[in-house]
Amino acid sequence: AGLLRRRRYGRVHEMRLDAKPLKQAAQWVEEYRKFWEGSLDRLAAYLEKTNKAAGEKGNT
Repeated sequence: AGLLRRRRYGRVHEMRLDAKPLKQAAQWVEEYRKFWEGSLDRLAAYLEKTNKAAGEKGNT
């Protein structure tokens, strides 16, 4: 995944974390979080409206 950078100095192995791919993944996740959060909020509003309408019809 390209998260580690390796170097070798004789017997010494140096490893460093490259956080750039993690930042890109976090941005991608955030875009989809916003999408799904908005979609689920709209679904909840629709269901509340539908339930209220059904309740009003049942009371008449």
